Amino acid sequence: MSQNAQNARIDPQMNDWLDRSGLSPLRLRGGRSLLPIVQGGMGVGVSAQSLAGAVAASGAMGTLSSVDLRRLHPDLMARCEGLHAGEAAKRVIEAANQQALAREIAGARERSKGRGVLALNVMRALSDYAASVKTALREGIDALVVGAGLPLDLPDLAQDHPDTLLIPILSDARGVQLIVRKWERKQRLPDAIVIEHPRLAGGHLGAAKVADLGDGRFDFERVIPECLEFFEKAGIAGLIPLIAAGGVRSHAQIRHLQGLGAAAVQLGTPFAVTQEGDAHPEFKRVLAEAQDSQLVEFTSVAGLPARALATPWLRNYLKAEPRLQAVAQVKARCTKAFDCLAQCGLRDGLKGWGQFCIDNQLGAALRGDLSKGLFFRGVGALPFGPEIRTVRELLQRLLEAEPALAAA
Repeated sequence: MSQNAQNARIDPQMNDWLDRSGLSPLRLRGGRSLLPIVQGGMGVGVSAQSLAGAVAASGAMGTLSSVDLRRLHPDLMARCEGLHAGEAAKRVIEAANQQALAREIAGARERSKGRGVLALNVMRALSDYAASVKTALREGIDALVVGAGLPLDLPDLAQDHPDTLLIPILSDARGVQLIVRKWERKQRLPDAIVIEHPRLAGGHLGAAKVADLGDGRFDFERVIPECLEFFEKAGIAGLIPLIAAGGVRSHAQIRHLQGLGAAAVQLGTPFAVTQEGDAHPEFKRVLAEAQDSQLVEFTSVAGLPARALATPWLRNYLKAEPRLQAVAQVKARCTKAFDCLAQCGLRDGLKGWGQFCIDNQLGAALRGDLSKGLFFRGVGALPFGPEIRTVRELLQRLLEAEPALAAA
């Protein structure tokens, strides 16, 4: 029996595939050894207990997204129905979301069967960022993954939970160096770092503006060696695994990235369209059938570049955007009764930012509403094309080496 097969965190059948794959497992602090495949966090409601639990049950890292999880719970949505803008409405909605988050963590834990690792993705730009981190820690989440801003305060928020893995999402070596140095002063190192390529990933992207998405400093062939060199000079070589994210679709790509020094890869869209994905079947069909030529980059309401499918709603919005930005003005409070972002282009009258309610549009996508939804998607053809398959089939496909590679 191989060393991998002795690890109870990986499903035995998946262990067999890993043993034959030629890939190395992802090794995390605390002796945790996993499949070298991480499921990215996707909101609103796209990666919740069904998807994250299934991924973890196979022996990989399954990731819930904290954003507006009440939408998956009819009783919590009913509690929020008819609320008008104001502090009272905001408190009710935020409480409902924290209750939903606790439910989803518990459900994912049950589905995981004690295998893998369960993570929560929290956007640093969210108004309830700290509250979601605290709820997740209280509910015993295994790992916290934070992007959409520099999580300089994450070690402080998690100081009473030394066993919880802390994983920032960054896009270049400069950001990695900054986080490591700041966290070292707090006596904590990242337990892994997701290196997300803005030119390839979906959703909110780690670049200052859309024009920067193709900057060479984000290329895996550059940023991974630069990070490893920095770790070596800082005396922390081998302590922080790198997880490459963006456009990964095949075993050959995983093999290439591990050859560069990455410990694992992160995928979003291929997991979003699996049978276990928490979104509506129409959402999955739309994403699975989409082509790269249908993707568009734009500036979101969070002020970050984003990549999504050019749906009828998004095309119409982008046509109207110059006019909407020209008349943007500060509103006294969120007109949708839910201040989901700490800074919002629509609410705060930021003329260079998006002028729409991202929660409404992502909620419409969750329901599979092509006419109103914002469908985030990463670059690249999916492993099964337009077919909707299971999490286990996806993981098996990614671990399965082509005959020529296996023979070599």
